[in-house]
Parts: sequence; structure tokens; C-alpha cells
Amino acid sequence: MKHPYAKVAAAIAGVLALAATSVAAPAVFNVDREFYPFYPSLIKWNKSPAEFTPPADCGGCHEKQFREWNGSVHQLAFLDPVYQGELNKAVKAVGHEVTRQCEGCHSAAGMVTGEIKGSGLAGLSPMALGGVSCDICHSISDTTHWQTPSHEPENGSMILSPGLSGKGGTDLVKRGPWKPSADCGGGFHKCEESSLHQQADLCASCHQVYHYDAHFPLEATYLEWKHGPYAQKSILCQDCHMVDTATFKRTADEFRKPERGEYHHYFNGANYLLYYLAGAAAERTGDRELVASLKEKYQMAVEHLKSAAALEMTPVYRAGQLSELKVRVKNIRAGHNLPTSLTNVRQMWLEITAKDEKGKVVLASGAVQKDGTLPENTRIFNSDGMGKDFHFAVDPWVVTAFSRHDTIPPHGYKDVFYGMNGAKGAKKVTVEVKLRYRQADQKVAEALLAAVPKDMNLKEIYGLEKVPQLPVVDMTMERQTFQVRK
Repeated sequence: MKHPYAKVAAAIAGVLALAATSVAAPAVFNVDREFYPFYPSLIKWNKSPAEFTPPADCGGCHEKQFREWNGSVHQLAFLDPVYQGELNKAVKAVGHEVTRQCEGCHSAAGMVTGEIKGSGLAGLSPMALGGVSCDICHSISDTTHWQTPSHEPENGSMILSPGLSGKGGTDLVKRGPWKPSADCGGGFHKCEESSLHQQADLCASCHQVYHYDAHFPLEATYLEWKHGPYAQKSILCQDCHMVDTATFKRTADEFRKPERGEYHHYFNGANYLLYYLAGAAAERTGDRELVASLKEKYQMAVEHLKSAAALEMTPVYRAGQLSELKVRVKNIRAGHNLPTSLTNVRQMWLEITAKDEKGKVVLASGAVQKDGTLPENTRIFNSDGMGKDFHFAVDPWVVTAFSRHDTIPPHGYKDVFYGMNGAKGAKKVTVEVKLRYRQADQKVAEALLAAVPKDMNLKEIYGLEKVPQLPVVDMTMERQTFQVRK
């Protein structure tokens, strides 16, 4: 006969065995540090005697492409004072080993060669300062998207192969989307046709930014595209961001790919703030050609934003009385969500004003306040980040989840309802609604620009005595008049 406590002992043993099994279970995000020697950057570098080529050298033969790239967000990726402020804060908070993740995409050559050792620009070569330069994109030979800890593109999961070594020596090899001509490279480098350069996977490496340890997607632009209608129609990142504004609109509206001659090295999107700051710097140096280029790129970015969304207003009546106003915000042209990228910093919001027939304001929301901040009742489309303790967080090295994620998918919409009780007693109301956008919350931008490294003097470079109110773009606007009694 078994001891009366035998069953209890067996049950306890089973629980302990289960606990031991759970402790020994493999991690959700396994990291092969031999495979990824620059971790948390997931770049791989096929190192050889072939050196990276500075962008000015490329411009000697590819003048048109160099002129388009110069002043682009790719060229400015490492020079961006907002990025440098964030990088400087991150180095102090979590150390340079972690911030290599950021450097891997903002200056891949500078990171893999070990030239960049933290924030700041002093003493760096033109190659490191060149950010996402010609030789970075055209040296990509493959990706490791499937091997990453998340098994998705993240944090620069690309392979850089600027050249190949063989018995005959070392050759520079540059890759592009088209079959090369017989004289391609002019004897300076060899040319290879690359199917990768005709895919969105090329862009995915750096436009999927995950937390360095928790592998939470802080930026998921590629996945937003991949899970939407533009991917289904084979419209890629390049088809909207490497073309002029008219071609972008046609591509987005008709799902028709651009012709070969319509592609340019603009890499234009919504980051007009970077063009705005760079334009101020170019003015101070007297580079008239660059000033003109940046003004053009600034306008292109603004036009991208103004083309991306649409508004609809619908009155809601109850018992014959205007009760609510429904505002529908539609993403009509962006191949990814609106907004995208670092959505816990970006701000896209509604500003609404309703007046009765006498001009009295009966509803107001979303107007920028004197200090540049938005009122608490503003209807805003972005995300709220939180850290491991589930408390609100902004810094990307802290954010491991979103407590609120409110963005609009491609060809999707969000409805917002505004109560109209203030209109009682009026005969009609005229409503004006604007969809507005800026790169960041005013206070966040002030904090980042205040944190730039010492060798980036904002007054000397940009003429900034203090951080001004961030420029705001009105993406679209609607005005309608409604009867209060139906």
C-alpha cells in the first residue's frame, strides 16, 4: 500500500520538473553573435582589401545621380542634428556597444570599419559622414532577414560586399537593378545585375527598427507595406520614393510601376524637417546649388504629405438634432501606415473649428498652443510607447511595446466623432477640419536638439539661437456647413 503522501510527492515532483523544463526552454529571440559580429546592428560585412568608395568619387562619373542624392535624407542620415541628439543621449544612457545599432543604418561604412565611436562629427572621413551613400546601397549583395532574432528584416540585416578578392587581385563590385552595359564601371569597378535591387527587401533592412534587446518593432514601415494592398499589386518602396511627385501620384492611384527613366535618387518621403534644417546650413555656407536642391526636396516632401490623405465629414442627427460630427481620415496614397517610422514621436492630428451663423465658436480642438504643444483633447494619430515596467516612455532604447498604436493602414481609414452639443440653439454650423503633421512633439524636438554633441554648434551650423516651433504641414482640409435641425 502506497504512503498517503506519495501522490502529493509525485505531484510536487511533476511541478518541479515542469518548472525546470520551462527554465531551460529556448529564448524567444535567439541571437547568434558569431553570425552577427556587430550586434545589435545586424549588418554583415564581407571584408576584403576592397575599400568603400566615398560618394564624391562616385559623383565623378555619375553626376546626375550624385546631384539627386546630395541633400537627400540618405545623404543627411548621419548629419541630422535630431539623430545626433538622440544618439548622444543613447550613448550616455546605454553605451556605444548598443548604439552601433543606430550607426549601422545611419552610417554603415563608419560603423563596420570602427571609425564611428559615438556621437559627433569631428575627425570623421567623408565616407563615414556620407551616411547612406552610393556605395552602401550598391554594395549590398544579400540580406539575412530570415536569420535575424525576430526572423524578419530588422536593424540593418543586410550583407555589404564592396569588392571581391581573387587570384587576379581585388575588384570593386557594384550592384544595380538593370543588366549592365559592356562599358559599365569604366574600368573602376565591375557591375552586377541584382534582383534584390528590384525588391522592397533592399529597403527593409533599415526601415524595420527593433528594440536592441526585446526585438519589439519601434518602426515597422516595411511590414506595414508588406501587409497592405501595394505589396499585393507589386508597387515597391522605390516606385514611390525614387520618383518625382507627379509619378508618385500616378503610381499610387493607378498601381502602375514607373518606367525605367522615371527613377531618381531622391529618396523623398515626409521628412521635410531635415531639409528645412539642412537648407539653413547650406544658406550659411553660400552653396547656392545645394540651397536650391534642398528647397526642391523640401517642397517634394510637403507635396508627398499633401497627397497622402483625404477627409470626409458626415453629420449625425438624433431626434432631428445635430448630435455628432463624424470625421473620416483616409490614407489614400501612402503604401505604408500614416504616420509611419518612429510613430511614438511623429504627430498627425486633427484641428477642428465649428462656428454658428453668428461666428460664435461652438467647438474647437487641436490648435497648436503658444508653447508649441498640443491640447490634451486633440485627436492624434500616432503611438504611445512604454518600457518593460509598462510606464510611458519615448526613448527608443527604453520602448519595448506600444500602449496605444493608432495609425492608418494603406487605403484604410479611421473615424473620429465630435459631440455637437455646443451648437444647440443655432440654425447652422460651419465646420473646418485640417489634418496636420509634424516630425515630432515640440518638447521632444527641443530635448533632442538640446542634446546634440559639442562639435555640432546649432548657432554656427544652422543659425539657431534657440529651437523654434517646428514647422507644421496641413496635409488636407475640408470646410462644410450643416443645419443644426434636420
